[in-house]
Parts: sequence; structure tokens; C-alpha cells
Amino acid sequence: METFNLGYLNKLIAMFKLFLKIQIISTCLLFQYSSMAQNNTGFIEIALWPKGLPNSNGTEKETPNDQKGIFTPMIRVYLPAKELATGRAVVACPGGGYGALAYNHEGYDFAPFFNKQGIALIVLKYRMPKGGFKEVPFSDATEAIRLVKEHASEWNINPNDIGIMGSSAGGHLASTIATHSPKETRPNFQILLYPVITMDTLFTHRGSRNNLLGKNPSQELVDLYSNEKQVTKETPRAFIVYSDDDKVVPPENGIKYYLAMNKIGVPSVIHIYPTGGHGWGVYNNFKYHQQFLMELEAWLKSF
Repeated sequence: METFNLGYLNKLIAMFKLFLKIQIISTCLLFQYSSMAQNNTGFIEIALWPKGLPNSNGTEKETPNDQKGIFTPMIRVYLPAKELATGRAVVACPGGGYGALAYNHEGYDFAPFFNKQGIALIVLKYRMPKGGFKEVPFSDATEAIRLVKEHASEWNINPNDIGIMGSSAGGHLASTIATHSPKETRPNFQILLYPVITMDTLFTHRGSRNNLLGKNPSQELVDLYSNEKQVTKETPRAFIVYSDDDKVVPPENGIKYYLAMNKIGVPSVIHIYPTGGHGWGVYNNFKYHQQFLMELEAWLKSF
């Protein structure tokens, strides 16, 4: 009878354990790499006006100068994975009082949230209405929507499911596009974060009003850009959020807008969180950050 070699068996067991350990490490690394690749979202940047700036006051520079609130108008496009794409898209207009742009936490940083749901995010860098050129931001936002529609097939986007999102003064820009645009460039829904809506001095953000309309606008101009007065049955549905303690843009802005839509049957919702102040965007230190995102996600799934 052959003698059983216990030492050889121990070597085999040790080799098997080493092999198993290597396999586990490889699998973990592969998973980690895969997760990083999915989270490392790429983007496309497109200039809005490659042939020259319309409605220009002649002071805009062709290169961004964020410190002075001067921007080359462009869009940055974040597309979801093809297997997740629903065809829906959101054009985001960051805030900044019509004098600057908070394009990170009110723009680019929202990409993972939307892309995870199969929604394309298009962040707009728009020009400021310096010198009273109020048409400038509106023409840039309209062109952004037109460009998204133009590239809809290439980007797996449904041209009839493009919404607009705006924060603070960007919310005024978004609600202006929603209430003033013709059917061809009117968004299909609105997402408004602590938006400036009215130009009424009782409730507006004075800096946004002055930068957009000047210090002594006519009553006709004030009424035209007080968007609670411009709601019609064609105005797209809206998701509106504020903090109750917002001292920069009073929640009355959005309440009046919501009531105007509710009165004529435009389906909309408004959420007012107890605290948070102004300008929280997608910052996760906002106390109601998770609740806000959950409510926005649920609303987006409701239609």
C-alpha cells in the first residue's frame, strides 16, 4: 500500500487557497473598475453660436471669464448609458442673479442623479444681460433647446420630452422660456429650484430684476417678465421647491406661480421645506437633500 503524502496534500490546499484569494481580489477589482467607469460620466460641449453672438452688446468675450460673470454661451451634455436611456432630457439653467452662474451645484453636479434615471442632462452656460440686453439669456436658452431637438436622434432623446430646469435667477429664465416660448421651443415640463418668478418689487430678487430690466423699467416690462401673469393652458407642468426661511427669493414667488397654474388646470406641485435658506442646489449638506431628490424622482416618474 502506498503511503499517503500529507505534505503534498497540504501544498495542494495552500495552492487552492491562494488561487481562490487571487480570484476574489480580481473580481473585486473588476467590480470596482466597472463602478468607477459607470460613475465617471463623460460629457459633450457645444458652443451655441459658432458664427457669432446675436443680441450682443459688444462687450462679451469669446473665452469664459467666470470672475466677471462673462461666459461663452455653450451647453454641456451628459448622456445616460444607452441601455438606461428613456428619451427624456433636462436643460438646466444655473442661477446667479443674472450676473454670474452657479453652474456646478446647480448644473453639472446633477448629472449622476438624472443619468441614473436614464435622463440626459444638458447644462446651459448663458450670457448675462449686461447693459440692459434682456434678450441675451432668453436667446441662449431658446437656442439650447433648439440644439437638443436638432441632436435628438443622435443623443437618443425624444424631442417631445425635453424639460427645463432653473435655480434662483435661472428659475426665472426657465419659467420665462416655459411661459413665453412658441410651441417649437417650449419645454415639456419645468423643474424650478427656489426660482425668481416675479418682477414685482414686493417679492422679487432685486439684484436679478436690476440686472435683467435695469433700475427703472416700465410697468409693461415688469408685467411681461412677471411670469405668474403669463401662465396659459399651454404652460408646461412644474415641480417647484423652496425653503420656508429663504430670505433671498421669498417662496411667494413660486406660490403665486403654482396658484396661477392650478387655477387653469396645469398639473404642478410645490414643496416648501422648513429650513435651508437659498441656493442649496444638489449640495448634500442641505438637510432635506434626500427628501428633495426622492420627491423630484417620484414626480418625474409620474408622467
